[in-house]
Amino acid sequence: ACICEKNKRVTNCSLRYGVCWCDSVGSGVSVNCDTLTSKCLLMKAEITGSKSGRRDKPKDAFEDTDGLYDPECENSGIFKAKQCNGTTCWCVNTAGVRRTDKHDVDLKCNQLVRTTWIIIEMKHAERNTPLNTESLKKFFKDTITNRYMLDGRYISSVLYEKPYITIDLKQNSSEKTSGDVDIADVAYYFEKDVKGDSIFHNKLNVSIDNEVLRFEKTVVYYVDEIAPEFSMKSLTPGLIAVIVVVIVAIVAGIVVLV
Repeated sequence: ACICEKNKRVTNCSLRYGVCWCDSVGSGVSVNCDTLTSKCLLMKAEITGSKSGRRDKPKDAFEDTDGLYDPECENSGIFKAKQCNGTTCWCVNTAGVRRTDKHDVDLKCNQLVRTTWIIIEMKHAERNTPLNTESLKKFFKDTITNRYMLDGRYISSVLYEKPYITIDLKQNSSEKTSGDVDIADVAYYFEKDVKGDSIFHNKLNVSIDNEVLRFEKTVVYYVDEIAPEFSMKSLTPGLIAVIVVVIVAIVAGIVVLV
């Protein structure tokens, strides 16, 4: 037996040639614990564990599939392009986010459209002085490359404009090699860490220059290589059609220093 350090939603763990392999809860798909588990399998495991099927969503969330749903995953762990809930179906991107209006089961999703750019925007709690920009950039770049194993070349920028921190992750399908973790998986692990619901066995402590950082709100934007196909009537005023937005509700003070 072994412990899957990067995913606690697993069972039946065993060592194979020095690598811990486990069955992902809900799907039974075998996952390698030396790397991140795909978002699709994680969502499947979470819904199996909760059975509630949906999270409460903020009133300004863009669409009703922003919450947790029971996804259909390919054997490789990636999302199937077409997702359904009973007699209602929709197409998703590689991050599993809906990119079409909802239709009946006859809907055709010809390809899984790649999310090439993910923008994570966080607002930290009120404070008198700004954080040290260089320390902040170093913390987030180091965390993303070490904790989430994303090659640094996919972190296009970390910006700080008090109180907002914006992280840009960009990864085209032509750039991504088989050994690279996917930016959609990284963003999901990060989202869970910031919400205090870590998929890892060890929690993420956000501490800049020995000071614990608390967040009030986090928003994740997904930009696909092909624009989403929503009818105009379903778009909210002022929304850029190319961007699909997921609002992550943050409970104040959940990130604590151990």
